[in-house]
Amino acid sequence: MSITFVPTPAVQPVDASVDHAIQSIVSGASTDATCTTDLAAGPWDFDARPGYGPGSSMGDVIPTGAPRQGELPAEYREASEDELDERIRVAKATLGDRAVVLGHFYQREEVVRHADYVGDSFQLATAAKERPDAEAIVFCGVHFMAETADLLSGPDQAVILPNLAAGCSMADMADIDQVEECWEQLADVLGDLDAQDADGRVPVVPVTYMNSSAAIKGFVGRHGGIVCTSSNAQTVLEWAFERGQRVLFFPDQHLGRNTAKAMGVPLEQMPMWNPRKALGGSTASALVDSRVILWHGFCSVHRRFSVAQIDEARAEHPDVRVIVHPECPMEVVDAADEAGSTDYIRRAIAAATEPTTFAIGTEINLVRRLAAQFPQHEIFCLDPVVCPCSTMYRIHPGYLAWVLEELVAGRTPNRITVTADVADPARVALERMLAAKPPVVASAR
Repeated sequence: MSITFVPTPAVQPVDASVDHAIQSIVSGASTDATCTTDLAAGPWDFDARPGYGPGSSMGDVIPTGAPRQGELPAEYREASEDELDERIRVAKATLGDRAVVLGHFYQREEVVRHADYVGDSFQLATAAKERPDAEAIVFCGVHFMAETADLLSGPDQAVILPNLAAGCSMADMADIDQVEECWEQLADVLGDLDAQDADGRVPVVPVTYMNSSAAIKGFVGRHGGIVCTSSNAQTVLEWAFERGQRVLFFPDQHLGRNTAKAMGVPLEQMPMWNPRKALGGSTASALVDSRVILWHGFCSVHRRFSVAQIDEARAEHPDVRVIVHPECPMEVVDAADEAGSTDYIRRAIAAATEPTTFAIGTEINLVRRLAAQFPQHEIFCLDPVVCPCSTMYRIHPGYLAWVLEELVAGRTPNRITVTADVADPARVALERMLAAKPPVVASAR
C-alpha cells in the first residue's frame, strides 16, 4: 500500500482555525452558527464529566468506564495561544528526534501546525514505523488511532495520547462483548462458522473499519477477517467475498452500505445488526439470504450531512463540485458528485487545475484547512453549522504542550499500550489488509 504523508507548513493562515471561528460566533463578532457554544470553552472543563464533550458526538451515549483525563495543570489551562505555541516549539526542539508528533486531518489547526506528519488514522500509524528511532510517538487523534500506532510501532516506543478522553463514538458503538454475542447468534443461524462450502468459502467473514478498537481488530484477526480503511473498503470486501459467503461489517453501517452498493450488492441483502436486539433485529431468513450484515454504527460528524444541503449548494453555486466522505448516509453519497476518503478529498482539490467551487461533506477542521491552503478555489463545508468532531476537538494545544514538556522532564504520560493477546491477532488482520494491495485512493463514482 502506497502511503503519502503530508508535511504541514510552519504557519497556516489564521482563517483556517475552527477555534477562532467559534470564538467569533460566541462573542457575536460573527453571524455564523455553531452547534453548541460550549465549544468555546477549554476541553478540560469537560474532562471530569462522562460524555464525549461538546461537538458532533455530544448526543451519543458513552460506554461506562470510558477513559477520562486527569486534571491538566493550571499553567496550561491559563496560557494564551501564543504562549502554548512557543512552549510546544521549544519542547519539540529540545526533544529533537526523540519524539514525533502525528496530527490527524480532523485536528484543530493550533495542534496540526506542530505535527511532523498529517494524515488519516492508518497513514499516521504507518508513519510511526518510519521513525523507529523516536522514543515517543505523540498521537494527536483519538484512542483507537493511538492503539493502532502501538500495534505498528516498535516495542520500545511509547505511544502517547495527549488527552485520554479523546475517544471515538463510532468505534465505541461496537464493543467486544457485543461482537462476540453477535458471532454466537450468527453461528446459531448459519451453522459452523468455520465450515467451508464447495468453493472453499466460510459462512461469514468479519470485516472491521480502521475506526474500531484494538479488541475488535483482534477479534477479526482470530476469525479469519480483515481490516479496511475508507479508501480501500472495496478491495477488502472483494477479498472477503472470495473467502466467505457473506460479510459482517462494523462498526460503520454507511461505509459498508455505500461500498457494497457500489459493488452491486442489493440493499435487501444488507440487513442491519442492532446489538441491542435478538438476531440484531433481523430474521433468520434475512441473515441466511444476506451478503453484507451491517453493524448499527455511524459517525456523528458525517451523519450531519444531508441531501437538502447538497441541493442548497447547487442552487447557490450551479457549477459546484460536491465531494463527500463515504461515512455519509447513502442518499447523501448518491446525491454527491464524488465520494472518497479524507485523503481522496484532499487529493481531488489539489489536482484541480482551474479555479473551482467545492462543497465538501467531511469534518470542518479539514475543510477550513483546505480552504486556506487552496485560496484559488472556493471551498466550503456542506453543513453551514460549525460543529467539529467532539473527540478530536479534545486535543487542545494545552495538552500537547503538557505531554511534550513531561517528556522533556523524563516522564511519559498517557501511554497507550495494547496487550499481546489482543495485539498479535490484530496485527494479523492489519497484515491481511496490506496483502490485499488496495489502490492508493478511492475512485470517484
